[in-house]
Amino acid sequence: CFPYWQDLLGCYIVNTSDGSTEGRWRCIPQKSDYIECLHHNKEAAKTKAIRAAYLRRASEGGAGIPGTPEGGKPGDAKSVGVLSK
Repeated sequence: CFPYWQDLLGCYIVNTSDGSTEGRWRCIPQKSDYIECLHHNKEAAKTKAIRAAYLRRASEGGAGIPGTPEGGKPGDAKSVGVLSK
């Protein structure tokens, strides 16, 4: 996360002076990037939303999920009729 810290520090130094910190609002995007790098909150939320959507679609029959047989559930083997008895 050091590159993000350097970006934040550089922005803060350029946009503030000794007596005034009014320019700090210009560094909000850099601060957000640095905090995300440290804690991964946005990444975790996105992963959680993707998983919830996947599980919701899988519980509705699995339509549109790659690797899911038509009308089946994820994990079911799709028969192509090659080894049928």
